[in-house]
Amino acid sequence: MAALAAMVIISVISSYNSLVNLDEGTLKSWGDVETAYQRRADLIPNLINVVKGAANFEQETLTKVIEARANATAIKLKAENFDADSFQKFEDAQMQLTSALSKLLAVVENYPELKATQNFRNLQEQLEGTENRIAYVREQFNKFAQLYNVKLKRIPTLFWVKMFYSRFEPHPYFKSEEGAQNAPTVNFSN
Repeated sequence: MAALAAMVIISVISSYNSLVNLDEGTLKSWGDVETAYQRRADLIPNLINVVKGAANFEQETLTKVIEARANATAIKLKAENFDADSFQKFEDAQMQLTSALSKLLAVVENYPELKATQNFRNLQEQLEGTENRIAYVREQFNKFAQLYNVKLKRIPTLFWVKMFYSRFEPHPYFKSEEGAQNAPTVNFSN
């Protein structure tokens, strides 16, 4: 009987410690995601200033980027409110910023003198590198979230979570934008 009680106690402690490690790994990788998004937000004012220097540049496009950046930086997602709804609001704001930046870079194609400036090229390269970092850290976050979520659902951890430590909740995943599975239409006839 004592051996069975010892096994149960060891299982409870082991499961708890594993969940703490995986949860902390997920939260650390979330910090990496926030850092990458912050880098992008920090680059945008420099990009806007360089683009503003171009004569007759579309003001509406710049305004949309500025507004999207403001919305994206206004939403703070912290460990204490890391639920699916808050996560989705944060991700929606980031996707709006990504979309606005994509439109800005597409419009820039109509301004060869702007594309030719060294400052713009440098900022564009930094922004592209940052977008690659964002994709990478989001992927890493999903890996940690998956390990954590799987551990939550496995036996015996599932039983111990339900009985003893309900503070552990599943972490949400980053998902692709709706329609991302469809290839974009490319039209060279213009």
